[in-house]
Amino acid sequence: MDKHLGFIGLGNMGLPMASRLADAGYRLTVFDLRREALDALRAKGAQSAASPAEVASAAATVLLSLPTPAIVRDVALGANGVGAGKSIKTMIDLSTTGSTVAREVAAALAERGITAVDAPVSGGVSGAIKGTLAVMVACPRPLFADLEPMLKHIGKVFFIGERPGMGQTMKLANNLLSATALAATSEAIVFGVKSGLDPATMVDVINAGSGRNSASQDKFPRSILPRTFDFGFTTGLMYKDLKLCLAEAEAAGVPMWIAAAVRQLWFQAHEEIGADKDFTTIVQMLERWAGVEVKGSAR
Repeated sequence: MDKHLGFIGLGNMGLPMASRLADAGYRLTVFDLRREALDALRAKGAQSAASPAEVASAAATVLLSLPTPAIVRDVALGANGVGAGKSIKTMIDLSTTGSTVAREVAAALAERGITAVDAPVSGGVSGAIKGTLAVMVACPRPLFADLEPMLKHIGKVFFIGERPGMGQTMKLANNLLSATALAATSEAIVFGVKSGLDPATMVDVINAGSGRNSASQDKFPRSILPRTFDFGFTTGLMYKDLKLCLAEAEAAGVPMWIAAAVRQLWFQAHEEIGADKDFTTIVQMLERWAGVEVKGSAR
């Protein structure tokens, strides 16, 4: 494929992904609202553009990494969006939008001769920096074969299916499990601390036993026990993903009792702690309720 790529959205996830592509030898044309993000890519040889449409007029393949479905829809289909570009043939959306928006965007872009690739990622900021993300791709098989070598620079690439939205369904299922693990582990550790147990010892025991999960293995040792709360994903984004998951499950006729309870806890964290706070701060709400503090040494 062409070594010239467009990249729109240079946030916590987008900037390290775009940086890895630049380091791999791809020539980038980029767009973001933040000057400091553009400067970081310009230092790697990227060209900045004034709009999504300008990016899509410079490159045939454009990647998006954006925070919400509404922003993705506007950047893809707005008056000065990707769909108005003169060169674009393929748009790869690395964001989490839900399958409904993915299908809507794909259908609208198809009318303009543009193929939308549904390719959400998972693995957090550290995964984006290291190039170890899980990349969940839904697109025509021949196109997947063409894109896979490029996408391998940002993580392990999985072919999910050919229909737009299938990657989103996979991502929402993954994030439901991630959100459940962090919420449930926070409750378990707060319960133990209230009962007199040492939280660092609890994490070690859980990780050696059958209760280990992504929160106990990574988020607690790295961001919660040392009280840094800097994992790199916000409470608002996690709550958004849970709402999308439950809405799509309901539309599919799939009851989700546990997911509904998890969503309620994240809603409470969203309201009490704030949408912009790191999602590991959910433990602080439970600490306040219990009257304890979870604190230990970083591992």
